[in-house]
Amino acid sequence: MSAATSDMILTRAAAEEFLYREAELLETNDLDAWLALFEEGGRYQIPTTDAPDDADPTKVQFFIADDWDLLNARVIRLQSRNAHAENPRSRTHRMISNVRVSPMDDGTWSVKASFIIHRIRDGRADPYLGRYDHTLVSTGDGLRFRVRKSWLATESVAPAGRLSFIL
Repeated sequence: MSAATSDMILTRAAAEEFLYREAELLETNDLDAWLALFEEGGRYQIPTTDAPDDADPTKVQFFIADDWDLLNARVIRLQSRNAHAENPRSRTHRMISNVRVSPMDDGTWSVKASFIIHRIRDGRADPYLGRYDHTLVSTGDGLRFRVRKSWLATESVAPAGRLSFIL
């Protein structure tokens, strides 16, 4: 993992721009550029809807708990024809709001936000509502995810509501 640059101040506007850029990359399915938003060793997590806020993926069930290797494998699979649940690909529309930034003791930043993602597939538009709870780090190449965590606000995932796309 890259070392954090602790002398940088992360503004809400800069965090919003980072999240908006990420949303654009996901909506245009530029998964290589999306993966580049992670520092090496980064993690992608989606806790289950009943997981507590301090959930540890080694002790509590998660929908997704990808370490760096699994995250890379996920991107490769989603770009291949082997991602049957995403062939053809879902279309998404993302709205991000209520962005909050807090510095952490280790020189990283906690970036929290609310989201609504509409997933369009098979003639349906399904909403996914929730909140982000990310850990960002500043690198020589700009901001990067150390942990990208998406919490679903719903009590369950709708029947046939697959999480085969990036939430």
